[in-house]
Parts: sequence; C-alpha cells; structure tokens
Amino acid sequence: MVTEEELLTQLNRSCLPRHVAIIMDGNGRWAMARGLARTFGHQAGMESLREVVRLCVELGIQVLTVYAFSTENWRRPLSEINFLMGLLIKYLYKEVDELCARNVKIKILGNIESFTPEVQAAIDMAIERSQNNNGLNFNLALNYGGRFEIINATKVIAQKVAEGKIAVEEINEALLSRHLYTAGQPEPDLLIRTAGDCRISNFLLWQIAYTEFWFTEIKWPDFRRIHFLQALVDFQNRKRRFGGLCFN
Repeated sequence: MVTEEELLTQLNRSCLPRHVAIIMDGNGRWAMARGLARTFGHQAGMESLREVVRLCVELGIQVLTVYAFSTENWRRPLSEINFLMGLLIKYLYKEVDELCARNVKIKILGNIESFTPEVQAAIDMAIERSQNNNGLNFNLALNYGGRFEIINATKVIAQKVAEGKIAVEEINEALLSRHLYTAGQPEPDLLIRTAGDCRISNFLLWQIAYTEFWFTEIKWPDFRRIHFLQALVDFQNRKRRFGGLCFN
C-alpha cells in the first residue's frame, strides 16, 4: 500500500487544485457499524476535518468548502439536529484560535437565519475573528442547498432588473456567479465524497459544472491525510478539457 510519504513525492505542488469541495458523508453509518449512536460518528468526524484543514494550509490550497449541514438535513430527528448544532458551536469556539494561527479565513455558505441565536453568535464570532486572515479560505456550507442558492441569486438579480439597476441583456454567467455565496472565489477543481455514494446531493450545483469528482468508500470519520493526498494525486493524473478536446 502506498504511503503518505510516497504520495507527497508524487504530488506536483505547482498544479494543485485551487478549490477543493468535500461532501463529508458516512458519520452515522460509521457509528452504527460499531454499535454506537449516530452522534458518535459526527463527533469522530471532527478529527478528519481538522486533519484536512491543516493539510490544505500546508499545501497552500486556496479554498476548502465542506458540506456541514444541508437544507435537507432539517428532516433528521430533532435530537440529532440539536447535537449537530451543539457540535458546530463547540467546533467553532474550540478551533478558532488554531485556524487564526494558521491564517485561515472562515466563510459561511448558506442561510444562517434559521439557526438559534447561540449558533449564530458562534458563527459571527468565527467570521469576525478570522476576517483579516488571507490564507486558506475555509467555507462551511451550513443550511446550504444548491437550488436555493441559485433561486436566491435569481431573485436578487430580478429585483435589480425591476429597479433599473441591471439590464436584461447584462445577465450572463459571470453576473450570476457574482450573486452566489462563493462570489470572488474560484470554482471547485475537485469534489471529494466519502462513504461510497456517487451523487451530488444539492451541493454547489452551479459551481461544479467542470469539477472533477473523486469518490471513496472510506467513511468520513476514517478519512485522513493519506486519503486526501490520494485524491490530489488522482486529480493531477486527469486531463481536464472543459468541453473541448485534449490532444497528447
């Protein structure tokens, strides 16, 4: 089996993905396979997230986006939702010092108005503490849905058209992109999904038009640096054509 050191030697640091997105899946299944409550899986997944963030900083990756809580996750049992919200608060207060020490800037993708004041306070604290950092842009997708994001952007643009601020002829891909949560950031080059499922689950629908996908059976709590490096090496071995042709 290839080692982390071998993967690092294979990695071309001059052509790393600028933006990596991750669907952190499999926490509940990981816990249940061990006879534990699903919440243990969410707790265990925090170490995986910590390792990935640190590695992104070490490698100089510009943007990391993780799918932390989707608009569909509200359908889960209230007890699990409450645990996830408590875990989010704990994570932000516990990790913010290290994140700032590593020059990480925290950004939220999604509508946080549905969260409790305690959750919103933790989010506001993390954003404020890290706002002047200029290293890794760490996007936490919270109460996020790709369809909602596109609809919301469309409504804002439509309102500007109605007010005469934008002409219909000015509407194009660049304009819509500037009204998304990820405005000003490069689109994902690589999307990683753990735990074996091969679907998008309403994540960054506009932004991943030409993103490379990397799926693994590894469940998120078991995902470590070596798996992230495997994804990067695999990404660098692909030929990206963006709808055109590639000749060797």
